[in-house]
Amino acid sequence: MAEAWQGSASATLWNKGYYPMGAVVQEPPSGWHSQADKQAFEAKNYVLRGKLPTAGAQQGKVSWKNGDALDRPLSSAQAAYDSLALNNTKGPHLTVTGARLGEAAIATSRGEAKVPAWLFTLLGYDKPLKRLAVSPSHLPKSPIKQLGQGESGGLRSLAGLAGITNDGRFVTVVATHGSCDDGPAVKAFETDQSVVL
Repeated sequence: MAEAWQGSASATLWNKGYYPMGAVVQEPPSGWHSQADKQAFEAKNYVLRGKLPTAGAQQGKVSWKNGDALDRPLSSAQAAYDSLALNNTKGPHLTVTGARLGEAAIATSRGEAKVPAWLFTLLGYDKPLKRLAVSPSHLPKSPIKQLGQGESGGLRSLAGLAGITNDGRFVTVVATHGSCDDGPAVKAFETDQSVVL
C-alpha cells in the first residue's frame, strides 16, 4: 500500500484537498456543566430558542499554517444546526439561542488548519459550541484494488478513524473483533510519505 501510495494520483489529491481528521463538532472549551448536558450532546438532542443567520457567503476559506488555502462550499447556519439536532425527545436537551460565523482549528490530512465554523450560543454557557461550516473534499480512491474474500491472509479492515492530534503525531483508530478471537492487534508501517495501519 505504501509503495502504491507514493507518487499516486490519490496521494496528490490527498495533499491538495481538505480532509478533516478531528471532530467536526467541538464542545465548549469549559466542558459540559452537567451529565445531563453531556447526554444531550451525545444524543444530539437540541432545542432552538432563537433566530439563526439566513444570509452569508457561499464559500469559506480553509487556511493552513504554511500559507496554503483552499475555498470550500459553506453550509448555512440552518443546515449546520440540522446536522446537530438529530433528536427531538423529552430527555435532556441543549438550548441553542443563536449562531454566528467564526472559525475553529482542526487537524487535517495536511496538518492543523483554521476553518470557518458556526458558533452556536448555548443557554447557560459563556463559550459556544462549534460546528465546522465547510464540507471536506471528495476522498480519493485507493491506489490498490480491494482484496477479495480469503485473499487478506487473516488481515481485517479497521472500522474507522477515531481522531488525530492537531500536530499529526498520534492517530486513534477503531479496530473491532468478535467473541471468538483475542481482540485486534494493529501494526503500523511508516515511511516518510505515509503510515499504513
